[in-house]
Amino acid sequence: MARKQSDYLASLLADEEVLETKSEVSEAAAPETAAESAAPSPGPSPAPARHERLRGTTLLGRESALARVASGEVRQVTQLLLDPARVRVWKGNARSYEHLSVESCRELIDSIIAEGGQKVPAVVRRIDGDPDHDYEVIAGTRRHWSISWLRAHSYPDMQFVAQVAQLDDEAAFRLADLENRARKDVSDLERARNYAQALYDHYGAHLTRMADRLNLSKGWLSKMLKVASLPDVVVAAFASPADVQMKPAYPLAQLLDNRELAPAILREAKVLARLQEERRKSGDPAIAANDVVARLMAAASVRADGPPREIVLEGRGGRPAITLRSINRQGVTLRFHAGSGMHLDALLELAREALEQLEDEGRSILL
Repeated sequence: MARKQSDYLASLLADEEVLETKSEVSEAAAPETAAESAAPSPGPSPAPARHERLRGTTLLGRESALARVASGEVRQVTQLLLDPARVRVWKGNARSYEHLSVESCRELIDSIIAEGGQKVPAVVRRIDGDPDHDYEVIAGTRRHWSISWLRAHSYPDMQFVAQVAQLDDEAAFRLADLENRARKDVSDLERARNYAQALYDHYGAHLTRMADRLNLSKGWLSKMLKVASLPDVVVAAFASPADVQMKPAYPLAQLLDNRELAPAILREAKVLARLQEERRKSGDPAIAANDVVARLMAAASVRADGPPREIVLEGRGGRPAITLRSINRQGVTLRFHAGSGMHLDALLELAREALEQLEDEGRSILL
């Protein structure tokens, strides 16, 4: 039961008990004598005692409050203090649990510590058939992660505060989606893939029905579903999935539908993914999302069977490592640059990957 509702009903019941006690005490402390009971009334009957009037009002208020709860006008919401280890995250939620970190949840963690616990409850539902979990989180993934982290780092007594709701999967999806729309840290890609899965899980692949249920524009939802089709190799070209935003990602996803342009985009994506990984390991800044998009779009600007072109493969710090020159039916010329910052084995592996990519694009140099 929500706090205001429970406090309201509790106060009604408490007032009734206090008034009854006061009434009993008053009667015991002033017993009537026979003479007093036989004495004639000096005048009109006195007005009812104040506590009797209050008691009648309290009883009416109590009956009214209980009637509102029974009718459904006021909902009773159960809040629990749970061990987060006994609560799993519902797979239908858009937020990527594995990408949460201390950095992304720092503000929430600090708030929980300052307030002495979690103040805003999550929404969970009871589950059966899982010996390791009793509930699953529908809304409140970051709160679950933060409480779990705090329990493992100097706050073992922290409890996961949640309210229990009875929801089917479609209702759970709509509830989670409403919460995630207000969260800036849920990326467009996460939401897009969540929508793509829900389209088949809950709406029978009917786009119009899904848009109506979620109160979304059909055109906007269609674009989100197109973004969801981006392959993992393209997503890996970005420093984080959170960098994949709908506005630049939608035209990129459209280009990948072109069989002539897609191979070049995928090849460039693999190069970018390798560079991002190298920069993470060396502590260098990641390639910005805008630059990633620009390079992928530029790769699509040259057709696979177009004029001869050069492809520059970068080494550490963005320095040129290998240039693939004279890419045509007669062969490929490779130029290895000095000062790339890469060892010989790494250079040879990079060259091998580039040649294999050309093979995948149908431009084989093998006999």
